[in-house]
Amino acid sequence: MGKTTFEYERSPFYYETDKMGIVHHSNYIRWFEEVRVAYMADRGYTYQKMEENGVMIPVLGVECKYKTPVKFGQTVIIHGRIELFDGLRLNVAYEITDKETGALCVTGRSEHCFVKADNFRPVKITKSHPEMAEIFT
Repeated sequence: MGKTTFEYERSPFYYETDKMGIVHHSNYIRWFEEVRVAYMADRGYTYQKMEENGVMIPVLGVECKYKTPVKFGQTVIIHGRIELFDGLRLNVAYEITDKETGALCVTGRSEHCFVKADNFRPVKITKSHPEMAEIFT
């Protein structure tokens, strides 16, 4: 199991909430993507750079479990952890907690693979792009 962890702070926008004033369930999946994009940028290898180098990371699967609703005006910390990275696959686990109380709001995970942008064939980035692979270890 990977030990690479990271945090991302966020507050919901009003348009992300429903009539009850809580974040609509679909938005958590978008937040997971924000975390991955920010993680890469923070380590100096942006999504744009990755795509310019001919690599993409499609989502193979995603799950999300809702524990406590996140409401408009609340600030949360999204904790990410790389569970698996073998050069071909990437699995990331997430926990969303309330910044003020630490209460667990959401857990989730996403599964990905690395593919060549031009033909969507799998690519092992530890061999083809070792500088990219470094950010996931």
